Amino acid sequence: MPTQNNKTDFDEAFESAKEKARETASEFAENAKETFGSSDNQKLLAGVLGLLFGAFGVHKFILGYTKEGGVLLGVTLVGMMLSCFGIGALLVWVTWMIGFVEGIIYLTKSDAEFYNTYQVGKKPWF
Repeated sequence: MPTQNNKTDFDEAFESAKEKARETASEFAENAKETFGSSDNQKLLAGVLGLLFGAFGVHKFILGYTKEGGVLLGVTLVGMMLSCFGIGALLVWVTWMIGFVEGIIYLTKSDAEFYNTYQVGKKPWF
């Protein structure tokens, strides 16, 4: 039978894991920026990362949208924890679809259109 103390320990562990995941995603984004060139136009990198890791918001972190990347990452992590209840699988699927669709949108725009829309105009979603 769980006690109040166990719940607190679980909450602390969850928050710690969530913060560690955010730090790791941010580190990955920074290292990817250094590896794949300048930040002048990140269309290809953001598009491919959206297709592959969109549910984790990596493509958002690459473009500097940390709040939106954090939302995707947080919802995905919560969904993974709730996957045994069914609703979690839906949450993970939705975040995966958002990342996948955004990856396709990024890759199908011209370089100039992508740069003006997402890097200069700072349009956060789709």
